[in-house]
Amino acid sequence: MSQVISAGADQELTFTAFKVRVLLVDDQLLVVEAVRRMLADQPDIEFHFVTDALQAMDCALRLQPSVILQDLVMPNADGFDLIRHYRGTEKLMHVPVIVLSAKEEPKLKAHGFAVGANDYLVKLPDKLELLARVRYHSGAYISRLQRDEAFRFLRESQKNLADANIELQKLAALDSLTGIANRRRFDETMHLEWQRGQRQRRPLSLLLCDIDCFKLYNDSFGHLAGDLCLKKAAAVLTACLKRPTDLAARYGGEEFAIVLPDTDAAGARKVAEQCLRQLEEIGMEHPQSPHKVVTMSIGIATVVPTAEVAERDMIDSADRALYVAKNDGRNRAVSVAEIE
Repeated sequence: MSQVISAGADQELTFTAFKVRVLLVDDQLLVVEAVRRMLADQPDIEFHFVTDALQAMDCALRLQPSVILQDLVMPNADGFDLIRHYRGTEKLMHVPVIVLSAKEEPKLKAHGFAVGANDYLVKLPDKLELLARVRYHSGAYISRLQRDEAFRFLRESQKNLADANIELQKLAALDSLTGIANRRRFDETMHLEWQRGQRQRRPLSLLLCDIDCFKLYNDSFGHLAGDLCLKKAAAVLTACLKRPTDLAARYGGEEFAIVLPDTDAAGARKVAEQCLRQLEEIGMEHPQSPHKVVTMSIGIATVVPTAEVAERDMIDSADRALYVAKNDGRNRAVSVAEIE
């Protein structure tokens, strides 16, 4: 017997809620329960599932999920055909679809992407990887909805023009690949937090993070895999930040930056170590790296901003510490204090 289960779903859903809403289409209740457990402790994620593929379209149209986890082999249906139907339906054509398959075959992956899938996972993935992908694809989709909502505001009312421009500015501050803050947002945040730290005489910490041997990773696996690697790294960094004032940004290429206001050296070290550990635990294969998995190096700088020191000096200090971390074997964090 098929089942359609919703956790906290409203009868009428609108895009204005912008919830991270996951729809799993899979006939195996063991898989359903495993995924449910992985997402159960995430208060911002709403989980739904359907076990009858024939009900998948109606369920997706009703729920308007921010991401669909799609099994390929189900009774009475072909997962690839379902993905085609999603892509051919106006209200679902842009909803991200992650294939959740028991088979890791290049031909299946290629076919999945050809019919419109956004990603491919071999089930069951580990919790961290599933959360990273769900959050990344949902975040990108929700950003699209926010952009469309902002454009509607502009068209509908001059009265809402100022608010709509604010929303558009927020979107302009996002990195298009990873979905986190871009270099422009980083520069603005650093300047504001530097001034705040100077006024309040509170410490400010900066982490400059660089994925180890990333060019070799791109050369080995191709640019699509390299892009996915960057997305996963961005998701890990974001997951390690606990306060709304903390900022993870793509600094450029394979480099990321984390701004930690009101954070001393010990606190910055703790965040850096957590980032290193969680990225390594994902276990992205990287044969060309000395650690055999994707890792990163981090340079840490902590200062109490003053009028005598420029914020550019802090960035340069973190960059020097990053250089030392690279030379000392990578997959480590080095602070400015350790090299001075």
